Amino acid sequence: MVTRTGTKQRKTRHKYTQTLRSKGKIPLSKYFQKFVNGDKVNLKVYAGVQKGRFFPRFHGMTGTVSGQKGSCYEVTIKDGGKTKRLFIHPIHLSK
Repeated sequence: MVTRTGTKQRKTRHKYTQTLRSKGKIPLSKYFQKFVNGDKVNLKVYAGVQKGRFFPRFHGMTGTVSGQKGSCYEVTIKDGGKTKRLFIHPIHLSK
């Protein structure tokens, strides 16, 4: 296989941009939100936080919470015909 050049943030200039009103302080209510197993969540990267970020391909997808690992949640998604599990910080998730 070909070796990737750069990081997993490449080609995300417009995908990760925030609106002018949402820039600035990190919303703590979103940072500490809680989920339970079986919750449906939308995956949307919050550009201000790098912790627990997922690969840009999954941006905008919907998944199901299936567990917790530390401060991150385990989310299962369907990518093509495969089921994948991601460990995502709650600031990048919304119900």
